[in-house]
Amino acid sequence: MPVAIITGASKGLGEALALALAERGWDLVLDARGAVPLAEAAGLVSAHGTRVTALPGDVTDAGHRAELVAAAWRLGGVDLVVHNASALGAEPLVRLEDLPLEGLRRALEVNVVAALGLVQEALPLLRAAPAGAVVVVSSDAAVEAYPTWGGYGASKAGLDQLAAVLAAEEPGLRVWAVDPGDMATDLYAAAVPDDDGPRPEPAGVVPAFLRLLDERPPSGRYGAPALLEERR
Repeated sequence: MPVAIITGASKGLGEALALALAERGWDLVLDARGAVPLAEAAGLVSAHGTRVTALPGDVTDAGHRAELVAAAWRLGGVDLVVHNASALGAEPLVRLEDLPLEGLRRALEVNVVAALGLVQEALPLLRAAPAGAVVVVSSDAAVEAYPTWGGYGASKAGLDQLAAVLAAEEPGLRVWAVDPGDMATDLYAAAVPDDDGPRPEPAGVVPAFLRLLDERPPSGRYGAPALLEERR
């Protein structure tokens, strides 16, 4: 069975993607900072009969990243790494003049540095996989200038560039940066708590990620809404 590592998998998009892959028979290594919600998510995912290892921890910790890859190796290897864990930099979001520099550092550490660290750890196993792939969850804030989204957007822009260079350096892999579009997630609620407008559930965009895995288009940046629209 193929094996995936998914960070930020206790809720939202990470949990939804884990459930979808488990339904397809994937074995999974799941990460999140909260041990209790991660264990609850892992219980739901494992109900599909696949092997699931849940490891609570912080992706900025090199030791934790090594544990994730070691757990995947014990399941058979690494076919897919999904870097879904994200930090906003400030909750709620604030203008750049008020953005705490420590918050910006945290966003860069989680969204960019940890993503590269996990890929570096998993790279030998990804190269050995029949169809190794890396997915980084991006945002339209990486390419658009939205007030108060500067720190988060800068970190996601850095993540996009990291993915693009990785794709150029590792032509044997697929490396996709995916903008999932607006979703009803705790992250968005923390970013803009006064915005209670309706948004789609994360499960609704999962078919876009599955399409990438099924069709394996060239490495690059993709928007989930466009992938879903093209499939109709």
